[in-house]
Amino acid sequence: MRWFGLTVIAGLVAATPMQGQGGFKVYISVDMEGIAGVVTAEQLGPTGFEYQRFREFMTAEALAAVEAAKEAGATEIVISDSHGNGQNLLIERFPSDVTIIRAWPRPLGMMEGIDSSFAAAIFIGYHSGTSNPAGVRAHTFSSANYAGFKANGKELSEGGWNAMIAGQFGVPVVLISGDESALADLRAVVPDVEAAVVKHSISFHSAATATPQSAQALIRLKVKRALGRRQTIKPVPRAQPVTVDLTFKSYLPSVLLSYLPLFSRVGSHAIRFQAKDMVEASRIMQFVASYESGLTP
Repeated sequence: MRWFGLTVIAGLVAATPMQGQGGFKVYISVDMEGIAGVVTAEQLGPTGFEYQRFREFMTAEALAAVEAAKEAGATEIVISDSHGNGQNLLIERFPSDVTIIRAWPRPLGMMEGIDSSFAAAIFIGYHSGTSNPAGVRAHTFSSANYAGFKANGKELSEGGWNAMIAGQFGVPVVLISGDESALADLRAVVPDVEAAVVKHSISFHSAATATPQSAQALIRLKVKRALGRRQTIKPVPRAQPVTVDLTFKSYLPSVLLSYLPLFSRVGSHAIRFQAKDMVEASRIMQFVASYESGLTP
């Protein structure tokens, strides 16, 4: 059974033609739920007994993307540590010419640092969205807090939202790695995106997964392929304005946000706001997601 489209992966990588040579910039956003082998909270945060091991695997998948991007001709790479506390990647493992964005808050969230100078964006370790009944660890921004998330009437995963941010700057998302449900969610927004499917979901907490070594080899292969055809993958069209509908699992946030003139309460658990573009929409979402009355420096 060929779950992951791999045969003799070393031979596949060696046989991949080098395309798209020449200097260009690549943006890489790295989450953790879509990393090979991740299935439960035991891998996802500092209190989990497997977290330290899976930081290693997350770092290795990101490094595989970096190495492949350099082989494809990238001369500048920015990496966003986009999971949990934003302090997961082992930064000493990366080449000295790579820039890494860490911790929160950030105005553009998981896409902080992107601008129109980038030729392509890559999503590593991504997962499906909160409205998707399938997928490992399916959620959008917070599995604890949100039950629905739409932009301009379309249900979105984090990948879809982040592709819209990239599109605001005219940057195409050329590759996603994760499970097959994460890919399906993103292809609803970016139909031609290349994919490295490193596991197949069985349930929210279960998957049939590639080994870390196989996943990293597949990512190398697919990143080179994706960057070789980056000019044929269209950015998401700029969205101006952007209407966001957010459904909470608790009723209280929708009540309190409705006291502010920017927000309308459109359901017992739901609010709506409108922003002029994706940059402004991202800033608002970062406030909604991050603000706590007890925050201290």
